[in-house]
Amino acid sequence: MTPSFAPSLSTSALRYEYEVFVSFCGEDTRTSFTCHLFAALDSKNICSCRGEFNRLELMKAIKTSRVAVVVFSKSYATSDRCIDELAKIMECNRALNQRVLPIFYDVSPSEVRKQKGNFEEAANLAGFHLKANRPESEFIEEIVENIWKKLNEESSTAPSLRQIGAPAFIAIGNFSRC
Repeated sequence: MTPSFAPSLSTSALRYEYEVFVSFCGEDTRTSFTCHLFAALDSKNICSCRGEFNRLELMKAIKTSRVAVVVFSKSYATSDRCIDELAKIMECNRALNQRVLPIFYDVSPSEVRKQKGNFEEAANLAGFHLKANRPESEFIEEIVENIWKKLNEESSTAPSLRQIGAPAFIAIGNFSRC
């Protein structure tokens, strides 16, 4: 079912504004994992959307991102904003073949797969699971390298407002997420 707030999807006129959109529950990861993830994306000059937007701007930011990273955490499923973001991300995955990269932070993939709908669908995609004995910095490095490769695989075919690796313009809305 398409959410009522979703604008129509069309690949013919789509231009990417961002290389990566990160969906996360700020309560769980804002000052730790996602802040470090954004810093690592910045270090590779990967343009990431990290602002606080109104609902319409947020849905547009998701649609105009080449890769959507979903950071599943303990409180992700209890956040209305995260649920809306995930619905739009999975809609773009189905309609536009947007790449989705699930990250399981302090939750197991099987916990997320037990949920139905978009959660189950996203959890069944190839992603990353942070295990307790692994340094977070290595985990983030692996994620960013994976994103870098995905972006470079399609860089010659995807219309973008900038080239990968060029100095990044980072979209910041009213408040920075870090």
